[in-house]
Amino acid sequence: MPETPSFAAAVRARFAQALARRAGAREGAARRVLDARLEELTAVSAAAQDAPSSDPAPSQRGTLAELVAHAARQKPAPVLGPANKTREAAPDKAAAQDTRTVQFFKRTWSRLSADQRLAQSRATLPENAGPLNSHHLVHRSLTLMRELSPDYLERFVAYVDALQWLEQANEAAAQEPRPAQAKKSMAARR
Repeated sequence: MPETPSFAAAVRARFAQALARRAGAREGAARRVLDARLEELTAVSAAAQDAPSSDPAPSQRGTLAELVAHAARQKPAPVLGPANKTREAAPDKAAAQDTRTVQFFKRTWSRLSADQRLAQSRATLPENAGPLNSHHLVHRSLTLMRELSPDYLERFVAYVDALQWLEQANEAAAQEPRPAQAKKSMAARR
C-alpha cells in the first residue's frame, strides 16, 4: 500500500506551489529571495521525507488516535493512595481519573452557565413588573427550577443555549446571499 503524505507534508507542498507561482511573477531581487526560500523549503521537504518516522503510518490514523498515542507516551500523573502515599497510577486508573476530572469541569461549567443565565434573567427583569409579565414569569420559573432541581436547570440552560446557537447560525446563513441571488444582484448593479 503506498504511504500517504502527512498533513504537514501536504501543507508544505501547497506552500511550495504557491511560492513557485509567486516567484514566477517576480523579477530581480524579489525573484532571487523567493527562489532561495523555495530551495530551502525543498531541502526541508526532502529531509522530512528521508527521516524515519517514529510512529507507524501516522497519516492513516485520525487526529484523536494521534492525541491518544501522545497522551499514552506521557508520564502518568502521581495519584494519592492509602495513607497519602504517592504512587504511580495504572493506565486504566489514570484514564478514569482524567474522565472524572473532565466530568467535574463539565458539571462546574454547566452550573456556572446556569447561574449566569439566572443572573441575566434577574438583570433584565423590569421594575414594577406585574405578576403576568413574561420576563417576570420566566425569571420566576427559572428560580423555582433552580430550587427544585438544579441539575434539571443546568440541562435546560444547555438546551436553550444550543437552540439559541442554532437560531443565530440560521440567521447568519439567511443573511448570506445565495449564488443565484449574487449573480442577479451583480447584473442589477451594472
